[in-house]
Amino acid sequence: MNTRSALLGMETSFWFIPMDKVVAFRQFLETRSIVVTNGCFDLFHFGHLTLLREAKKLGDFLWVGINGDQSVKELKGAQRPYFSEWERATIVGSFKYVDAVTIFPEARATTFLSLVRPVIYVKGADYSSQTIHQEEKEVLDRCQALIKFVPLYPGRSTSGIVERIRKGVPSAD
Repeated sequence: MNTRSALLGMETSFWFIPMDKVVAFRQFLETRSIVVTNGCFDLFHFGHLTLLREAKKLGDFLWVGINGDQSVKELKGAQRPYFSEWERATIVGSFKYVDAVTIFPEARATTFLSLVRPVIYVKGADYSSQTIHQEEKEVLDRCQALIKFVPLYPGRSTSGIVERIRKGVPSAD
């Protein structure tokens, strides 16, 4: 049994929506206030949990886009991802805040965002209106999504955690 089939056989409380089903599922949710966030979620940590919790407070339905394995390599380097896209999607989807998860293949969430058409888009405060990828921002502007930035939990980033592990440094306070 491979990882994907093992994970798909797990009991879950979220919807997994493949990219080719996003439009139909979005139509099903037409009356809902859809909040979207996205990312690699490669080594899940408290900062990710905080982002999901705060995003869920902003609407009826939290839909999370997960970068596929190849796009994580493009964005983060050849040593990543640490966990497969299916593992990352299942971990993220297992939190009560998350209603749906979609794995998208591109490095940027542009296509995913254009199909979902969120009412609210949430990113961590390490981003700003100026640093969100321009194509993603254009899509969000076209669908009139409100962009919100959630404060970061200090000292928590996947890259920072990995660096501390490599150096043998204890966790941040």
